[in-house]
Amino acid sequence: MKRGKKYLEKEKLVDKSVLYDTGEAVELITKTSVAKFDETVEAHIRLGVDSRHADQQVRGAVVLPHGTGKTVRILVFAKGDKAAEAEKAGADFVGAEDMVAKIQGENWFDFDIIVATPDMMGLVGRLGRVLGPKGLMPNPKAGTVTMDVSKAVSEIKAGKIEYRLDKTNIIHVPVGKVSFGAEKLSENFQTLMSAIIKAKPSATKGQYIKSVVLATTMGPGVKVNQAKISE
Repeated sequence: MKRGKKYLEKEKLVDKSVLYDTGEAVELITKTSVAKFDETVEAHIRLGVDSRHADQQVRGAVVLPHGTGKTVRILVFAKGDKAAEAEKAGADFVGAEDMVAKIQGENWFDFDIIVATPDMMGLVGRLGRVLGPKGLMPNPKAGTVTMDVSKAVSEIKAGKIEYRLDKTNIIHVPVGKVSFGAEKLSENFQTLMSAIIKAKPSATKGQYIKSVVLATTMGPGVKVNQAKISE
């Protein structure tokens, strides 16, 4: 892959043979941004589990203290008082059968996350084939299937993110924007790692956190010393 001059210059700042302490890694990340826009800082965490086994799944949600820096559009499936609660809490779209028809008929996906009350899951389930592959199906473990829609919407707006394994046993999540600065990014990252460590499946054997890499949207990756992240 050919890289631009800016990328190659920033890449020189990173020693690929070094596992950086968290503070050093985050400080370095703020210096490796190559784009003119405010790049997202992403964490890529490889775990020593096998996602093919149900008892080794790692999935959950955590509220980052400084948010993600991204405006999240929330669709809530609810009726009556719960629909009114969702609107009051700041949900971008609220509905039931009308939203199902809009998604099915218009291929509408102008939202980033779905929250649903439990009684709505039968309805939402009709969209499983289109929502599932996009990772948009609400889930109780992520706190997106709940009767407390007001709390769910408020937390998501405040910076709640979902983390889960992909097929290669890696978790990919945003931890903020370059403009946050090292201190806020570090606090977000530490909060995320604490949640993932707490979510360690009891069936896990051997080393749980295999590797951790931080990277900006367009910049080079920085390896974090996983041994210094307390398990």
